[in-house]
Amino acid sequence: MARCQYHLCFLSLYCAQGIDPRSQANQRRAIDLMSWLTRIIDSWPAVVQCTFWILISGTLMVLQLGIVRLIANDINVFEIVFFRALFSCIFIVPIVIATPTILTHVNRPVVMSICGTLAYVAGVCFYFAAQYMPIADITAIHFSRPIFAAILAAIILKEGLKGPRAIAILGGFIGAAIIIRPGLVEFNIGIFFVLGVVASQTWNPINRRILSQSEHPDSVAVWTQIIILPLAAIPAIIVWITPTWELLGWMALIGLLEMLNQRVLARAYIQGETIVVLALHYTRLPLAAIVGFLMFSEIPEIWVWIGSAVIAGAALYLAHHERNTANKESS
Repeated sequence: MARCQYHLCFLSLYCAQGIDPRSQANQRRAIDLMSWLTRIIDSWPAVVQCTFWILISGTLMVLQLGIVRLIANDINVFEIVFFRALFSCIFIVPIVIATPTILTHVNRPVVMSICGTLAYVAGVCFYFAAQYMPIADITAIHFSRPIFAAILAAIILKEGLKGPRAIAILGGFIGAAIIIRPGLVEFNIGIFFVLGVVASQTWNPINRRILSQSEHPDSVAVWTQIIILPLAAIPAIIVWITPTWELLGWMALIGLLEMLNQRVLARAYIQGETIVVLALHYTRLPLAAIVGFLMFSEIPEIWVWIGSAVIAGAALYLAHHERNTANKESS
């Protein structure tokens, strides 16, 4: 099954590049390449595979933000999100044809629907934020997501905020304040959109972990985009501007990046525990800094790095504490 997943992943990439998979010569080249890559990836320890998928996911995500920054002045974000979902669905058709069960066999439809809806809200907020803020700043503030998850658990599940949880939450707020520096720098409306991303994605790591136990990773990727498509269509129609061919090309690339991102992220949660995935997400900041510099000559201020380090330390401390608590309760 794992080999089949890898093969389908790379087959979709070939199709997205316009290479006809029905051609026998192209099929042989694709299969040879996929078999070689599969053997290499399968030989790695689980934690190395998890690291690989998270690094790929982070790269795909920050590249999306960079492209959105390039085209957002010419087309509305709601249209970008709609076309992202549309092209993602198109690119994933070969995978569905090869393995129809990933579309028909869904064991947790409610969790899948919640995951797709939250992904839509997060995508809209992410792309609006990209219009107003440097990519590295967006990524840094996004690190506060585990802190918000702890607050949400305290409110909804009536869990206490004493001891380590309180310390971690305080550390997260201090780190965010270092980055935002309210009153010391000009207020940026993009901060609200990043916080919207954080709020909408708070439950998604838990949802993805639940889905990884019963769903094919490609089912999560397919259904996420299918759920997003009708949600994105209504606001896109309201603000509709017919895109140029150039804009369609950029949005097709965004759709490809998002489709691949959903698939590799699902595999990361299969290969690693949530705390491992959480820790590896912090590699996105240097990736975001590199993309921001290469595409827009953005250089993150020292406060972004300091604040990110504080948030990362608080979040990892919280995750470590929660895992130890869960282990004690289970034993």
